[in-house]
Amino acid sequence: MQQQLGYIYDRIETLSPMHSKKLKKNMAFFDDRYLELADTFFNKYTRILQAQNKTLDYSIDCYLQMIADVNSETIEFLRTGKYTSSTFDEVNKRVYARPETMEYYMHGLIMSQFLWRHHYQMFNYFITTLPQYVNVIKHYLEVGVGHGFYLSKVLEVLNPESSITAVDISETSIALAKSFINDSRIDFILKDIFEFDNHKKYDFITLGEVLEHVEDPLKLLLKLNALLSPDGVLFFTTPTNAPAIDHIYLFNNVDEIRLLIKAAGFQIESEMAILSEDVSPEKAEKYKVAVLYGAFIKKSNPTN
Repeated sequence: MQQQLGYIYDRIETLSPMHSKKLKKNMAFFDDRYLELADTFFNKYTRILQAQNKTLDYSIDCYLQMIADVNSETIEFLRTGKYTSSTFDEVNKRVYARPETMEYYMHGLIMSQFLWRHHYQMFNYFITTLPQYVNVIKHYLEVGVGHGFYLSKVLEVLNPESSITAVDISETSIALAKSFINDSRIDFILKDIFEFDNHKKYDFITLGEVLEHVEDPLKLLLKLNALLSPDGVLFFTTPTNAPAIDHIYLFNNVDEIRLLIKAAGFQIESEMAILSEDVSPEKAEKYKVAVLYGAFIKKSNPTN
């Protein structure tokens, strides 16, 4: 195992032996490609931390604080069957408007990209499927830029003449993405996607784990449908039963997501559903184990 990744696992084992056991179970699912991608990711991330006078230890502490939040939210979710927040205003007050919370939460989520098996597997699904659409992508849009690692892989795959737009309502997210990949080909826009002009069309749109953060997922998917070219493709991911301090909309199962896709005027080209825990489907349903769902979808009735 690469040096940095090995250090992270060892440090977590020291600080949280119980959580470490869970992470180590994931190792059976990881291959050489995982190690290569994780090494690239954490090398970039470490340089970003150094520029901010921070260390991997700091990020590991942030990650474990996020895990503590998830555990607390999960207890409440299993008790009530609901997320603790149901509106953007609630989440804004407790998370987005609190710099100290956003700081550790942001770094915790970054770490999860290669510590959580389902996050890595969904990322791998995306980067292995995207190339089949490359020849038809002249205009690419990513909504919710996150840490920018998806964008870095998009740059490697798309044709040089393709335009790339990345939009987010968070200045912090855009700054982080730029630190991961500050490439002149990417037009970073600080804006609400609903303010985009529907006359501008995109051949491919990526929406990574955003739907659970909005009050009306259907409204967002309908907006993206309007922004897609007639034969355009939308790739999106969202989880079921995933309590977190900033999650608003609860999908109880994958079928609810599929119904949403249809209601928004899309049809599924391919899909993947990944359990967040190594349990049987029966146990997952009984104990409301989170499933990360991802799909490549197109308009049901494309028109010119």
